[in-house]
Amino acid sequence: MKAMLLKEIKNLSIDRNPLTLEEIEVPTPKEKEVLIEVYACGVCRTDLDIIEGRTLPSKFPIILGHQIVGRVVEKGKNANKFSIGERVGIAWINSSCGKCKYCLSGQENLCDEFKATGRDVDGGYAEYTVVSEDFAYKIPENYSDEESAPLLCAGAVGYRSLKLTNIKDGDNIGLSGFGASGHLVLKMIKFLYPNSKIFVFARSKEERNFAKELSAYWTGDFDEDPPEKLKAIIDTTPAWKPIISVLKNLEKGGRLVINAIRKEEGDKEFLLNLKYERDLWMEKEIKSVANVTRKDVEEFLKIAEKLNFKPEIQIYPLEEANKALLELKEGKIRGAKVLKIR
Repeated sequence: MKAMLLKEIKNLSIDRNPLTLEEIEVPTPKEKEVLIEVYACGVCRTDLDIIEGRTLPSKFPIILGHQIVGRVVEKGKNANKFSIGERVGIAWINSSCGKCKYCLSGQENLCDEFKATGRDVDGGYAEYTVVSEDFAYKIPENYSDEESAPLLCAGAVGYRSLKLTNIKDGDNIGLSGFGASGHLVLKMIKFLYPNSKIFVFARSKEERNFAKELSAYWTGDFDEDPPEKLKAIIDTTPAWKPIISVLKNLEKGGRLVINAIRKEEGDKEFLLNLKYERDLWMEKEIKSVANVTRKDVEEFLKIAEKLNFKPEIQIYPLEEANKALLELKEGKIRGAKVLKIR
């Protein structure tokens, strides 16, 4: 099968082609696993974190990709959840121990043995992949393969982020950064919290214009002050400056939710601009998002099926994975980037 392989940590600012296209063996499904013929795989900012070593892969070479849509073509022993030919998806959560206090309390995203698709096990930048049937999901029929892929991370982790804000309908909410997850979260808010005003902070004019097209109440750069205070803000940027810049816009008791597996080091000194009395006092708080649970993915896919909010996508062939990654690194973003495998 064809696969794009990462063989070592790379600096995308220097090496613009970190992945190599190679022919490798098709994996064989083990007990309770299914072999998936991959049709589409989303490209995520976390893939950049893996390539550049901010979250290290468990092995080399590794096949990236954790927003996978395909068809079941073979089943291992005792795999009975899906039929041959059925369309399924794979998300970031690939497995957890199932018996620790976190797994038993529905917080499997915090399990010490959490394994991530495309980081700890091979993912979807390839023609085939395998996964435990317990960590695969039925895909809504009203989405194409390419439209479905971003639902499995950008959508699911965006849904978890939105839940963690604890907002109520009518509360003002801000989005810091406006990429794949941000634009899906905006669509979710419009449906789930129709009386809430959405404020979007983004560096690029193109992203701000895109947010306006999707009916954001207000858009501005990170340094700009919105006309109203916000109950919550979800940050999806790779940098430190945006979170320090937007904290002052929270109302008393407001919450900043950081939806990023890692932050880059380039502007870390901006943290010195944090002012306790302005940014954190009056019971403001900061909460991070760590991975997703199976329940997050399942709940979000049901919402997506019901509400039919399609992601904006840019499609690339598998062989152009490096191009898609580089554009993501350089901020050339409109919605979600997806590799079309079949």
